Amino acid sequence: MSEKTIHITELDRQRLIDLIMDAQSGEYRGSVYLEKLRGELDRAQIVLPQEIPTDVITMNTKVALLDLDTQEEEIYTLVYPENANSTEGKVSILAPIGTAMLGYRVNDVFEWEVPAGKRRLKVDKILYQPEASGDYEL
Repeated sequence: MSEKTIHITELDRQRLIDLIMDAQSGEYRGSVYLEKLRGELDRAQIVLPQEIPTDVITMNTKVALLDLDTQEEEIYTLVYPENANSTEGKVSILAPIGTAMLGYRVNDVFEWEVPAGKRRLKVDKILYQPEASGDYEL
C-alpha cells in the first residue's frame, strides 16, 4: 500500500474496527490482511458520511477499475465479508484487493499483490457510492 492519504467515513471506520476485532477471534486470526486493513484505517482521514467526496471508494461502493498492464476494465463492489460474492463482483474488504481499494479516489493508482506479482489498478470511475446517493447507513 502507498502512503497516500485516503478518506473513510466515521461509520465505515467504526464498522471496520468492529470487523477487525471480530475477525481476530475467528478464521482470520493472524491474517496479514487484518493488519493491512488496520494500517489503512490508522492513516486514513476520517470524515462524516455527508462530507465524503463523491469520487472516493467507501464500503458498498461499486467501482470501475482499469488494469494498467492489460488495459481491461474490472467492475467491483466493495462489501463486508458476509456479502462477498465473486460471481457478482462483490469483493470483501478483507480480500487483498478490497483492502487495497478502500479510500482511494477516481484517477488514483494503487497496487495489488497477486501470486504472479503486482497488479497496478487505476480507479476509473465510481458507478455507485452510498454516501453520494444519501444512503448513509449502508
